[in-house]
Amino acid sequence: MIIQRLSYRNAFYIALAFTTFLNVIFLLMFFYIRSAAVSSGTFEYTQIPISTPSEIVHLVINFISVLGISFVLCAINFKLLTMEHIKPKIRVLLVVVSTIVVVIFSSALFANIQIYLEDFGIWIPFRGIIIRDTFVGFFIVLISLLAYVFMKQQQTALENEILVAENMRTRYNVLKNQVDPHFLFNSLNTLNTLIKIDADKAQQYVQELSLVFRYTLQNKEVIPLEEELKFTQAYCNLMQIRYGESLKFEYKVNPKFYSRNIIPLSLQVLVENAIKHNVITTREPLTVSIVSDDKGSISVSNPIRLKTETESGEGIGLINLSERYRLMWHKDIVVSQNDGIFCVKIFLSE
Repeated sequence: MIIQRLSYRNAFYIALAFTTFLNVIFLLMFFYIRSAAVSSGTFEYTQIPISTPSEIVHLVINFISVLGISFVLCAINFKLLTMEHIKPKIRVLLVVVSTIVVVIFSSALFANIQIYLEDFGIWIPFRGIIIRDTFVGFFIVLISLLAYVFMKQQQTALENEILVAENMRTRYNVLKNQVDPHFLFNSLNTLNTLIKIDADKAQQYVQELSLVFRYTLQNKEVIPLEEELKFTQAYCNLMQIRYGESLKFEYKVNPKFYSRNIIPLSLQVLVENAIKHNVITTREPLTVSIVSDDKGSISVSNPIRLKTETESGEGIGLINLSERYRLMWHKDIVVSQNDGIFCVKIFLSE
């Protein structure tokens, strides 16, 4: 039984389980009652069948008495152990003292009860009650302490899980919120440049930009790949307005993956990263490829033509993307450089 809290209901369940177990042992012992010692120095065992009403009553009373004392002790112990304003050592001491008091009271009460066994013509008193109740009290204290320790462990584990979840959510939101102003800052810089160079392109850029920002203003943690691709293509159109024929894009994404989930702005960040760090000229156009593979991953790659001095930024590109994927899906992005090609691969969630 999983103890989520030390309640009276749980106290009853524990008392019932313990009493059932204990009375099974009593029942087995009851089948073979040791008779008086014989002169030969050996002991004879007389099997007494559980058949007469008096014998059944004896067992029932014994069961009820053990259940009663077990429940009372569990209820009192649970109440004492959950008094957080009292020091732990004092709580344990109170549990022991209360158990002694209950055991003495119970023993005095049931010691006066006698059951008459018709088949043998004798009265059977509840002898050894103090021994029995002491045994019960000892184990109930032990069970109560174990239940309390287990409950505290569960509470601690649950609190840790909640803390980790909240910490991850907070970190993720911080990272996501960094992306929006970062993208806005770069977009406004681009618009400022176009206004000086070509007013018509600047107007077209504003129209495309309004569509892009509808996407960036959404508050979703994951999004279908199809939507992310549409947004990325819109962003690429903005970049082509700025760079013209110096910048090219290739799309080779299998439509069967369109329904897979991806973290918003993932592809856009990679495209932006490629544009920001590489030389783009008319003589040497930069081609950025967005390709899917058969395993359900998607990669963004480009030739390595690093600038002597990279554009200023907040350094949240790949680091941000990697951290977001690690927090959301406990997965890492794959970054590779082979044969002069820089490639970043990210997986798609089902």
